[in-house]
Amino acid sequence: MNERTQAIWDWFNGAPFRIVIIFVIAAIGHVIGHRAISRAIGRLATADLKPGPGTAKRQAERARTIGTVFSSTFNAAIWIIATGMILGEFGFSLGPVLASAGVIGVALGLGAQTLVRDVISGIFMLVEDQYGVGDDIRVQDIAGRVEKVGLRITEVRDADGVLWFVRNGEILLVGNKSKQG
Repeated sequence: MNERTQAIWDWFNGAPFRIVIIFVIAAIGHVIGHRAISRAIGRLATADLKPGPGTAKRQAERARTIGTVFSSTFNAAIWIIATGMILGEFGFSLGPVLASAGVIGVALGLGAQTLVRDVISGIFMLVEDQYGVGDDIRVQDIAGRVEKVGLRITEVRDADGVLWFVRNGEILLVGNKSKQG
């Protein structure tokens, strides 16, 4: 090998090679994690946990919603860590970035309390199976049929045809006429 080829090989064998390795490992982790979560959610969706009419469909819907949350959280964590490692390979000092992120995180956390409360309430509501799509419920001053259940908002259509958007964090008391106890 001549001197120029050796210099190129030495350069590539350093940071660029490590960056490629980090990216490949993150991509493999992303695929494996997605498959594992999909399989686990698939098993949960098809398991006969609570026998009864219509419960299999509700259980599958709840499992898919929770699976989306797990998958998104896992993927965000993988790629944030990989990005930090790649920036470190470029020579960026991550200490000040992490300190700034901590301060910004506290500020966002204080500002996003209602959003976090809505999402956490939505997760517990799904896990506890308080109500589902098609159920006749009474929540706050609204009585109607549930059209959509999300992590942050539940959509309820009343008898007059009005579609109400109720934040899950604001639901303190809910009555379910469709649920067999």
